Amino acid sequence: MKKVAIHLATGFEEVEAISIIDVLRRAGLKVITVSMEDKREVTGSHQIQVIADTLFSELDYHSIDALILPGGMPGAKNLDAHAGLKEQILQFDRDKKLLGAICAAPLVFGHLDILKNKEVVCYPGHEQELYGAKIQTTPVAQDGHIITSRGVGTALLFSLKLVELLVDKEKAQALGKAMLVEM
Repeated sequence: MKKVAIHLATGFEEVEAISIIDVLRRAGLKVITVSMEDKREVTGSHQIQVIADTLFSELDYHSIDALILPGGMPGAKNLDAHAGLKEQILQFDRDKKLLGAICAAPLVFGHLDILKNKEVVCYPGHEQELYGAKIQTTPVAQDGHIITSRGVGTALLFSLKLVELLVDKEKAQALGKAMLVEM
């Protein structure tokens, strides 16, 4: 079973994070929520508190198949400020393992200079932080092992694209149909 780590920093966008967690679990994937704080409780941008499965310092990234960043403010900036997370992202990029970010969170990838000449999307207003990227306007963009999405309204499409990449297209289509999401 493939394992996906979803990273939660103070100020994360709740709809994005929970949608991704829910859809990936419906697909049968092992989803591990990771607190970027020194405790498992993480508060989102709309003051909803979530209890993560583990702390960043406790996770063995060798067993993780995909690293996902929900957006939100100041959640994306807090992810960007985490040196250990940035090291893991760079290692995933070198290994060509799946990296996903939605809303403002693609700025973390941009600041790491891993988006050059890649087709990406983000929440409007953050494009200038995606250094060297080919900015698109589609709800979801995939370029190789990097997948990005625009925000809350595209979270289900982003999640289903992750299912397609981590499981298969048929599973993504079946889940989309069951959830009344037109893909």
